[in-house]
Amino acid sequence: MSEIDARLSKIQGRALRIGSVAFVLLIISGMAGPQRAMQSWLLGFLGMCAIGLGSLGLLCLHNLTGGGWGHAIRRVLEAATKTLPILAVFALPLLLWPQGLYEWAHPEVVAADPILQHKAPYLNTGFFRIRTVVYFAIWIGMAALLRSMGSVFERAPSDANGRRLRTISGPGLAVFGLTLTFASFDWGMSLEPHWFSTMYGVIFIVGSVLSTLCFSILVASWLARCEPVSRYFQPGQFHDLGNLLLAFVMLWAYVGFSQYLIIWSANLSEEAPWYIHRLGHGWQGLALFLLLFHFAVPFLLLLSRKTKRRHAVLAGVASVLLVLRFADLTWLVVPAFERTNPILGLILDVLAIAAAGGLWLGAFLSALRSGPLHSVAPPGPAEAQPASQT
Repeated sequence: MSEIDARLSKIQGRALRIGSVAFVLLIISGMAGPQRAMQSWLLGFLGMCAIGLGSLGLLCLHNLTGGGWGHAIRRVLEAATKTLPILAVFALPLLLWPQGLYEWAHPEVVAADPILQHKAPYLNTGFFRIRTVVYFAIWIGMAALLRSMGSVFERAPSDANGRRLRTISGPGLAVFGLTLTFASFDWGMSLEPHWFSTMYGVIFIVGSVLSTLCFSILVASWLARCEPVSRYFQPGQFHDLGNLLLAFVMLWAYVGFSQYLIIWSANLSEEAPWYIHRLGHGWQGLALFLLLFHFAVPFLLLLSRKTKRRHAVLAGVASVLLVLRFADLTWLVVPAFERTNPILGLILDVLAIAAAGGLWLGAFLSALRSGPLHSVAPPGPAEAQPASQT
């Protein structure tokens, strides 16, 4: 076993132990309040889905565009897509007991609510379970196909193999966007079934890619300090990743503000309460915190060329953003629940994130260790290109 593999194995063991202990504690707490535990598990599930599914989208994007940025994180993205079956297992509580989360899953509630009756052909437990199974089947199959075709192109980087990879990735990117949009509607937006927003899926997709970029930069930065793979990571690659991170930080702010502007200008009674709840009851503090430290501060830091070319500094920015991605998910999801004890709810949220995150990270590191830690050929239409000067 090489030194770097031994270090990864040690981290994997710690992650699995933390995840297992947190999961046991969450189950114990769930015996006293199963609904509260389910609410927290949804938060952890969505957070890890964001990285696993965002990796699938970025793989498709790099296959279409090429460029040096993808070579630094391609193995990270491929390893993350291998965890999609684990994420499917994480979804089992939602499939087995949707009544613990969604009011539309209660027949007596639907019978007394004309709006839910109107939405019942889509929002019902049977169709919900079928859709979730179909989503994961598509994602797992697409990921396996992309990894297989990418491996073929790395072994034989011909124009024909490159065209096949792009032919798969183009429609794959469209399917990814469509399925993740509907999954976000099912898992997140339907927590408040009277409310709807056509921007919700876009917000979730952008957030997922942003989470993936942050996580990938952290892993790539760690690998860049380890011999012998460190020679495969260049400052120009991190510079490009920093530019991409900056772009998605701005895009996150843009789509979030666009949704707010549309709902504010329409001022409809069906839509406004969603923001009224999240801009009051103490949630306004978290909203302001996200505005400052999820957008304004990273935006200013990532404008600097030095920040983007020094992988340790870029990793620091990415680590803060990754933590704030869970804070953003909390702001989106948790206000939908009526919590009489916010402190207990926060403790359960932390336990759920630690459980899902630890178990997922263990599976990810196992997948990462199973193959080479660096990309040996550019699996896209363009060779690695020098970083821009911005």
